[in-house]
Amino acid sequence: MSLPASHLPRSAEAVLELAARTMFDTLAQAAQGMLVVDRRHRIVWISEGYKRFLPALGFEREDQFVGKRVEDVVPNTLLAQVIDTGQPLLLDLLTNKAGTFLVSRLPLRDELGQVIGALGLVLLDHPETTMQPLMTKFSRLTEELADARRQLAAEQGRRRRAKHTIASYVGASPAVLELKRLARRAAASDATVLLLGETGTGKELLAQAIHNAGPRVARPFVGVNIAAVPDTLLEAEFFGVAPGAYTGAERKGRPGKFQLAEGGTLFLDEIGDMPLPLQAKLLRVLQEQEVEPLGSNTVVPLDVRVIAATSRDLPAMVAAGQFRADLYYRLHVLPIRVPALRERLDDLDALAEHLLDDIARRDGLPPRSLAADALDWLARHDWPGNIRELRNLLEQASLVSDERLLGARHLRPLLAIDESRPLPTVRRPDTAPEGLTLPAAVAALEQRLITEALQATGGNKLAAARRLGIARATLYEKLAHLNLPPTRSPS
Repeated sequence: MSLPASHLPRSAEAVLELAARTMFDTLAQAAQGMLVVDRRHRIVWISEGYKRFLPALGFEREDQFVGKRVEDVVPNTLLAQVIDTGQPLLLDLLTNKAGTFLVSRLPLRDELGQVIGALGLVLLDHPETTMQPLMTKFSRLTEELADARRQLAAEQGRRRRAKHTIASYVGASPAVLELKRLARRAAASDATVLLLGETGTGKELLAQAIHNAGPRVARPFVGVNIAAVPDTLLEAEFFGVAPGAYTGAERKGRPGKFQLAEGGTLFLDEIGDMPLPLQAKLLRVLQEQEVEPLGSNTVVPLDVRVIAATSRDLPAMVAAGQFRADLYYRLHVLPIRVPALRERLDDLDALAEHLLDDIARRDGLPPRSLAADALDWLARHDWPGNIRELRNLLEQASLVSDERLLGARHLRPLLAIDESRPLPTVRRPDTAPEGLTLPAAVAALEQRLITEALQATGGNKLAAARRLGIARATLYEKLAHLNLPPTRSPS
C-alpha cells in the first residue's frame, strides 16, 4: 500500500506507520498465506493466498472461517500460545489435514506494548519437496526419539508393571470363585488390602490382579519382600535417602519404594517380618500419606495404594507384643484370606495343567500331562508349600522323565506320601449326575465343563475353547444350544 508524493509523511511516527503498512502488504503478497487473529483468538482477516487452504480445512467460504477461534478451525496451530505468552515462533513446521507447512507466528502489540493479537504466515507449502534433506533429517530424528521413548516406556513397564490379572488366578472351586469376587470388590476401592494365607498360595499374584483390575492400572506396581531386606536397610528401602544423608550415600539421593510407587500400588509382602521400630514410621506414612526421606527435612506428599500380605498370625503377634496393634488395624481394613491348596483340591487338575504348560514353555521341554492316578496320588498330600510346592514337584518330574503322560509312578520317587490315607472327595469332569438318562447326563456334563472352562479363563471364549479342545465356533454353538448365560469375553 503506497501514498502519493504530495502526501508523504513528515513525522517519525508516520514513517513507522507507513513502514508497518508497507511491510504488512509485502508479507501478504510474498507469503503463501497469512491470517490475523485478535486477542480473543478469533480470526479477523485472511489473505487471498490463505483462501486456497479453506477447502482442505473443511470450509467453502471465507465468511464461514473468519470470526472463528483459530484453535477450533486450524488443527495444531500455536497462534493462541503466541497471544497468551507474547512470544513469537519465528520458524516452525505445522502439519494438519491441509498438509505440512513452514510457518511463522508473530504477536501484535498496541502502542502500550500490550498483545492485541497475532499474525500467522504460511511461508512454504509442502516443504518436504523443496527442503528434502532437512525434512529427511527431521523425520529421522523424530523416529529415533519416538523409538527411544518406546524403549524407555517398555523398560519401565517391565520393571514396574503388574503382569497378572484376576483371570491369571487359576481355579473354579467355590473357594477360588469367592476369592476372585472379593478381589474385584477390592479393586474398585482404594482401601488398604491385607492378604492372609500360607506361603505359596499366590498372594503376590492376587495383589497384581487387584492392581490391574483397578483405576491405578496405568501407574506403577512396586513390590518389596520385607523378609528379604536386611533390617538396617529397610528404612532407606522404604522411604528413600536424601543426597549426602550419610557417608557413602549417593550424591543425587535415592527414592524409596513409596516414591517409586507414586500414583500406583505398593505391595508389602511378609509384612509380619517388619521390625517394630519401622512399624511406627510405616503407620505414620499410611495415616498422613507423606514420607520424609532418610537424612532430609522435607516431607514428600504421596498418593499410593497399599496392599500388604503375610503368612503369619498377626493377631497372635499383636498379643505377644511383636506387632503394633495400631498398624494391624490400619492394615486390616479389607482382609482377604487366600485359601490353601488342600482347601481347593477341585482345582488340582486345572492347576497342574497350567503349571505343566508354563514349565514346558520356560524350560524348553515338550508339553506334559498328568494321568488320573497321578491326580489321585497328589490329592492325598497336605501341600504345606501349596502351589509353589506343586510347581516344584511337577518341574522335577518333567525334567527326569521323557514320557509325555506323567503317572503316579513318576511322582512317587520325588515326594513321600502316605498312600494309605483316604482319597479326598474331588470333583472329576468324568463323573455324571445320577438318575439321568444318557443324553441328559451328557448335556449336564457338557454344560458343567463349558461353565468351568469359562470360569477358569475369566470368560475368554478363545482360551476356553482351547482348554476344551474344540473350535471357538463350536463353543458358540454349544453356548446357544445349552442356553448358557452370556459371558463377557475379550476374545
